[in-house]
Amino acid sequence: MQQGIKGLEQWLAFLSNSDTPVLKQTARDLAALRADQDHLSARGVAQVIAVDPMMTVKLLRYLQTHKHRSQQSEVMQVEQALIMMGVEAFFEKLPAQPLVQEVLQGHTDALIQLLHLIHRSHRASEYAYDWAVRLNDLHYEEVRIAALLHDLAEMVMWCFAPQEMLQIRKLQQQDKALRTRTAQEQVFGFNLLDMQKQLVKQWELPELLLMLMDDACSNHQRVRNVVFAVNLARHSANGWDDAALPDDYTDIAGLLRMQPEQVMVMVGSDAGTVCDMNKPH
Repeated sequence: MQQGIKGLEQWLAFLSNSDTPVLKQTARDLAALRADQDHLSARGVAQVIAVDPMMTVKLLRYLQTHKHRSQQSEVMQVEQALIMMGVEAFFEKLPAQPLVQEVLQGHTDALIQLLHLIHRSHRASEYAYDWAVRLNDLHYEEVRIAALLHDLAEMVMWCFAPQEMLQIRKLQQQDKALRTRTAQEQVFGFNLLDMQKQLVKQWELPELLLMLMDDACSNHQRVRNVVFAVNLARHSANGWDDAALPDDYTDIAGLLRMQPEQVMVMVGSDAGTVCDMNKPH
């Protein structure tokens, strides 16, 4: 879609000067909240933003680049961010636009893939949040956001490079053994994980987010929580009979000090197996 952009540096420059699109449903829900001034609250707005990774990034990105001198710590909690900047200021300074659906007009296949990815990211964030609470992690909201934004670069590229992303998907469908990273490097000349690390820095997103999204830091319990939640959401999206799920249950069981069978009951896969076996992949 973006003609003439080649290489990691050019893409980073383009994305750093681009406005992050948001979901049409987010724009609708925020407009409805703003219209009802009597019940407008930071918590209500935060709940709408929580399901949209793109709007979450928009808010965090704005907050990091408009920090008060007195602010010592990085803010990674949406509700806290809204309280700090004020709900009315949020609506004025961060309008819910452009819309993903408008940016991808004429690219229906790419839009469908992006919506699937966003839905999967939201599921991952719910798993991560639940497990962080079980592990008595007082910063469970940070873990939730890290899972929500784990595939941020992929989402952004579905918006701005839909044809290339579909090409990557086609390559992997033709060769089931082809690794995602390799396919991305064939099409873009770089992989999206490397781009994401640079993007988080350029957008001045909280450094903690980079660590929690980095699978290489998997010796940390909180990072394992995020990675396992993302894996479970990704694999279960194929149906509860996906071949990778038994390993996911074992990983999660180790994290939560449970038995894999208990994990299956907790995530609802034991009940869903029969129903999902016949779903097309």
